[in-house]
Amino acid sequence: MNRKRPNETSDIYIKGLNVEVKNNDIGRAMRKFKKLVQEDGILQEVKNRRFFEKPSVVKNRKKKAARARHLKERAKRHNELGF
Repeated sequence: MNRKRPNETSDIYIKGLNVEVKNNDIGRAMRKFKKLVQEDGILQEVKNRRFFEKPSVVKNRKKKAARARHLKERAKRHNELGF
């Protein structure tokens, strides 16, 4: 994810995630950093790339996840609306 530096008007982009530490509050900065990493999906990507997965396995895993999402949404809709 590319983010602009604060208070800069030029089109220079910084690659990566940045967290500013204010008043030596490391705990708050770490929470913000962890949230950014979670939103960006960096840890999940690292876990997925730890071992090689055949393209067919990746495809099947994604299909299974999509089906699970669909069934979950369908069940939720059935409980709320009755269809």
